[in-house]
Amino acid sequence: MSPTTLRCTVDGPVATITLARPDKMNAFNATMHAELREALDNCERVEAVSVVVLTGEGRAFSSGQDLTVDLKRDEQGRLDLGPALTRDYNPLVLKLSNYPKPTIAALNGPAVGASMNIALACDIVVAARSAYLQEAFANIGLIPDAGGTWILPRLIGPKLALALMLSAEPASAEDAHRMGLVYKVFDDDSFAVDVAAFAARLAAGPGLAYRLTKQAVAQSLSNDLEKQLDLEARLQGEAGSSHDFMEGVAAFREKRPPRFEGR
Repeated sequence: MSPTTLRCTVDGPVATITLARPDKMNAFNATMHAELREALDNCERVEAVSVVVLTGEGRAFSSGQDLTVDLKRDEQGRLDLGPALTRDYNPLVLKLSNYPKPTIAALNGPAVGASMNIALACDIVVAARSAYLQEAFANIGLIPDAGGTWILPRLIGPKLALALMLSAEPASAEDAHRMGLVYKVFDDDSFAVDVAAFAARLAAGPGLAYRLTKQAVAQSLSNDLEKQLDLEARLQGEAGSSHDFMEGVAAFREKRPPRFEGR
């Protein structure tokens, strides 16, 4: 059955998942969560796919949770947001954080609330110049979720993270770039072309080395220096015995572009 809330297209080694509820600014509901997890699973299984891009249709990346849907209530009739997080957001953030292939969040427009944190769970964030990121939770009396209280302080430090969370002020693409949240800012007019070119360049790289690098960075968050050095030695041993390393050295010596195969 075809998805109803997103589209997944494959162009060579690059898969693009486009959130497609533009009338709702691509707000997340349970269906979109289920379809996004399934799309990510499918892209992971397809060996020819090397890089996954997550973006939005229309004028927004996503406005976050769709607040117009009926959410679970407790016995006193109060909204209970915990089950939606446990069922939908937490598995998605964990899947993105542990994804074996490089992921790019391409912010074609605003990434607000939970969608900001979903974007930050991807490996690389690029943004259109008109886009912005906003931890908007305080505006409706909530705390940041979808991993925001864990991811954001580790990226920019607790003081600046708290400022963004408590003020709920939007950060422009340029400001987010200066903070280190966004890797590249592309002009709106050329955004789609620039994202495609960037993703294609990344997809031509050494897939095995990418996977090992992601593993090393993830474990560095809990390792001390000695453990991390040991991990680097082990992972480098695996990378050094790979076809891609031999191809990279041969290409360097022969002064030609390498032809990596991800093995």
